[in-house]
Amino acid sequence: MTAQQTTNEPSVKQTGINQLNWFNSLRFIALLAVITLHTAAVPLGNWGKISHEQWQAANFYNALTRFAVPAFVMITGALLLGRDDELFNFLRRRLLRVITPFLFWSLIYVAYGFYNEELVNTHNWWTNTKLILHQLKYGASYHLWYVYMLIGLYLIIPVLNKFIRHATKKEIQYFLVMWLSAMLVTQPYLQRFNPQIDIRYFTGYIGYLVLGYYLHRVVTIKISPLLCGALFFALVAGIAIGTNLLYQHYNGISTLLYEPLSPSVLILSATMFLWAMNWPVRLPAKLAMARDFVGKYSYGVYLAHALVLLFMQDWGGLTYDYDNLKGIDYQLFNPWLSIPFTALVALAITLPLVWLLSKVPVIGKYIAN
Repeated sequence: MTAQQTTNEPSVKQTGINQLNWFNSLRFIALLAVITLHTAAVPLGNWGKISHEQWQAANFYNALTRFAVPAFVMITGALLLGRDDELFNFLRRRLLRVITPFLFWSLIYVAYGFYNEELVNTHNWWTNTKLILHQLKYGASYHLWYVYMLIGLYLIIPVLNKFIRHATKKEIQYFLVMWLSAMLVTQPYLQRFNPQIDIRYFTGYIGYLVLGYYLHRVVTIKISPLLCGALFFALVAGIAIGTNLLYQHYNGISTLLYEPLSPSVLILSATMFLWAMNWPVRLPAKLAMARDFVGKYSYGVYLAHALVLLFMQDWGGLTYDYDNLKGIDYQLFNPWLSIPFTALVALAITLPLVWLLSKVPVIGKYIAN
């Protein structure tokens, strides 16, 4: 693996059609990964309540897909950092595209919450209004945390861009080293080494933005796809085995190695990013068109897929037991197969749903694209 750079100034590479191809591929992989992750999250939390095989399958797929959200953020950094965008045009364009569909789907999840009685309808308009506002403030569904985080990143990108556009390569490296250092000393097993210096300015997902930009636009890293793939799956195995040992040690949930802001997921995500960037095979035209079609609606699919998974789990109806209505989820058949199968079915249902919504006159492009 080599990193080529001729001067201290970052020689920014241009993003052309070939680069966009692998970005689109990585975006598709990350989208499928996040749906798989949410499919496997349910059995992972049922430690001791399900079979050992079911839990181990869930553990593996969790380890395999934890790169998804960091990959999305790295793509954002690679594409948006280093640009000379006018402040208010950038914020208006980006925030409108994120917030409008987010509000629409948040209200859908709130309505579903009232429907299945997770939220109590008091028949008092003011009490119900406060409940709805509370849901919008903290998230109407478990996966919507990503949108709150993304909005925060969009707000900081114009400021961060000023640094990125004028920073030298060493200054960008300094930021990444400080981000990694802050990540390390805030890990539970290393907090004793935290010198109590206030380093919160280097924490959070902002580092993934800069890392995506750095790997794509500043340095040229050539690495064998075979080696990159081997490293990726070795990391997956290490995370899965380590999590298994932690669960046994604590006799319960421990997501230490799964956390997005942990060294294990950082290395996993960077490896996947480099793997996609160095992948030499171009997809046939028809497959590339299908990939790009999914990518066009990826944000809408992300927002909607959790609801589709709920309907599949509750009302799939392929098997029935009086005490336990089973649908299309990890219990469908062998968990090693049923978890990815469920994710693929969810994608196959969610994508046309979002596409149809995008065709609604006037409002479709604002709620689905």
